[in-house]
Amino acid sequence: MSTIKRFDFTSVLGWSVSRYDRFLNCKRQYFYDYYSKFEKEIPYEKINFLKSLTSKVLESGNIVHDAIRDVLERLKKSSKPINKDKLFKYVFTMTENYCKSKFFFESYYKKEVVMVPEIFDKVKVCIEEFISSQTFDWILNKAIDQRSEWIIEPEGFGETRIGSLKAYCKVDFLFPIDNKVYIFDWKTGKPNEKKHSKQLTGYSLWAGYHFNKFACDISAAVVYLFPKYNVKKINIAEEDIKKFEQTVEKESNEMYGYLLDVESNIPKDKKEFPINKNKLCDYCNYQELCK
Repeated sequence: MSTIKRFDFTSVLGWSVSRYDRFLNCKRQYFYDYYSKFEKEIPYEKINFLKSLTSKVLESGNIVHDAIRDVLERLKKSSKPINKDKLFKYVFTMTENYCKSKFFFESYYKKEVVMVPEIFDKVKVCIEEFISSQTFDWILNKAIDQRSEWIIEPEGFGETRIGSLKAYCKVDFLFPIDNKVYIFDWKTGKPNEKKHSKQLTGYSLWAGYHFNKFACDISAAVVYLFPKYNVKKINIAEEDIKKFEQTVEKESNEMYGYLLDVESNIPKDKKEFPINKNKLCDYCNYQELCK
């Protein structure tokens, strides 16, 4: 495969599934996430601290992704069988280190004591499901011969172009078998068919853009790891690509509408980003600012 294309820096905002989801959920939350340096009333350090809060669910997902990344990186160097005892000891140490270095939402707002074994229990289930899965066996049997071409969580944010617009679509794992490209995205939460299909479509366009592939050359799947292993594949036709480009253009223009300067990505005043009170407020890192 060819190398990943690089882009010169521009200030223009880049579309992503997660960014647009945050925009839809609450404009004020979106402002704090992406435009905290333009906040005039609340100290920048305070907003950044709240932004950095993780949660038990989020952190277990982070650890699972990083552990799978490390397993795959190891397989690129050696196809020897995985020693499960050593792997789980390694992942437990990883869990300890991650928990020590992070501030948890549950601790800050709910005064809970977050216990490492509690996080590790879910992580272990996910890793066990992964290394015992048909997907893992298939990677070992079919993809290993071209492992030098594997792309495992590439550096950066996955910048690409969808249509003529900047976008971010960072894949978890991409690999070739013969002339076909496969994309896997690991999930530790509940299935969300609409959102996850949208993500995989973006990843497929990322692969197509960077490696000059057509839709028929790409196969993408979500791999759910908790509580049980399950795979959901999506099929993308060439006609779907144009529709997706139109969706990205529409959603990008909606976000542009909250800017004073699109080219410099300068937002309107905070008051133009209204608070959207809903059931998700109880899980928002910035809830104390709104109250």
